[in-house]
Amino acid sequence: MRHRSTLALATAALALAALAAPAHAAPPAGTAYYVDCAATAPGDGSAGSPWTSLADANAHVFGPGDRLLFKRGVTCTGTLQPRGAGSADAPFTIADYGDSAARAKLDGAAAQDVVLLSNTEHVRVTRLEIVNAADPGTLRNGIRLRLTDYGTATGIELDHLHIHDVRGGDFKTLTGSSAIQIAVEGTARASRYDDLDIHHNRIEDVDREGIYFKSTFSKRPLVGNQQDPNAYPGAWTPSTRVRVHHNVLRSMAGDGIKLDTTAGARVDHNRVDGFQLRSKAANAGVWTFNTDDTLVEYNEVSGGGNTKDGMSFDADGASQNTVFQYNYSHDNKGGFLLICPYSGARTIGTVARYNVSRNDGARLVQNCWGPILGTRIHNNTFHNTTVTPGYLVQDDAGSPAATQHELAFRNNVFVSEGTGGYAFKNPTAGLTFDHNVFHGITMTRPNPGGITADPLLRDDFRLGTGSPALAAGAVIEDNGGKDWFGNPLPLTAPNIGAYEGPGVD
Repeated sequence: MRHRSTLALATAALALAALAAPAHAAPPAGTAYYVDCAATAPGDGSAGSPWTSLADANAHVFGPGDRLLFKRGVTCTGTLQPRGAGSADAPFTIADYGDSAARAKLDGAAAQDVVLLSNTEHVRVTRLEIVNAADPGTLRNGIRLRLTDYGTATGIELDHLHIHDVRGGDFKTLTGSSAIQIAVEGTARASRYDDLDIHHNRIEDVDREGIYFKSTFSKRPLVGNQQDPNAYPGAWTPSTRVRVHHNVLRSMAGDGIKLDTTAGARVDHNRVDGFQLRSKAANAGVWTFNTDDTLVEYNEVSGGGNTKDGMSFDADGASQNTVFQYNYSHDNKGGFLLICPYSGARTIGTVARYNVSRNDGARLVQNCWGPILGTRIHNNTFHNTTVTPGYLVQDDAGSPAATQHELAFRNNVFVSEGTGGYAFKNPTAGLTFDHNVFHGITMTRPNPGGITADPLLRDDFRLGTGSPALAAGAVIEDNGGKDWFGNPLPLTAPNIGAYEGPGVD
């Protein structure tokens, strides 16, 4: 007797289930509305008679499935502030149309916002060019998302945009200045974003922020007074299901990507090339503030312009359980990692593992004033050829007692081809080392299980055949499961550094 295959049985079962399931209504088809700001005759928004200004689009209320389309090769001036919303099944989409090779362009022409999405949800903005260069130095954004006493807004997607020459002032506020600003305002009704996806955007020449989050609903004991409790009085209401990925940011006056008041966010596969270039304040490449469970991975960050921070990464005040892994940091004047609570804030559970760093300085890690608890820095590789950091760890003067700083450095490779540097500023008893490689560096702290011999580090961050760092590390629980190259980690002693694999000839 011939038996039916398991796959065939499963397929038949699925077919029967589909027949038995109740039919769902098709999502609303929506209507396409067209805008051609080069047209001269007033239109009704149809393909044959397009609207001719952003004011025309702003006057309409859009619904599920609607599409607002801007003609490629044409520039519209002012602020786009559409009304209405989409639905989960049929988002409202703002995009382009036409055959031109040039993008549809929206130019704010000194307006505060080029695109303002206020108290709306289920909206996608895609494939547009956005600029805002006139009258530099004022409040200025490319796209601003704004919730004011709204509740939860779900399903916003910003993708494949080219945002550039946004020339705002040198300040970090709820209202600007950024390429992409995510602002949650108000005091009456706790508000947040859910399912916010920002991806595959090109962001260039922005004063000052690249992608920036801020919320008035962010008060909790963990943040202390690092943030003004009168200006941000609402109970901590984090945005959820936030992902920022596959974006390229170049030439930022201030920060690259900053998350604030989120839970479970993921920041991955971004390229930040040039930040802290034209600001008098402190800035970092990718950083978190007042967040829980943020995953920062597979990013490349370089070009931090000075040492007023100027690090690739920062777990700032009230950052809880932030993981930095599989990132490439290089050529940042400030260094690799900042951990920075103060004024009553705490930073808890930061993990930096399986990252690689080259020519970062003037310090690799800097700690701020407040309690820094449960920090684990392990299996990273630091290679300095042209720049030798002044400090491996810079502990800010006047930090709390040693029990308030807990930083464990384990299984890291530090190789310097220069001279001097790698000192410790105000080291505390809470700063511990074991099973690290220090080559070309005079180590002044205890480092049980450590190595000073040449680890035979290759230019690609792998270890050469015969390296003393092979299988010489301490076993670490909850280690992420793989190295910087994607190799699985063993249950026994791992390699020291970010490479887990055999020695390479």
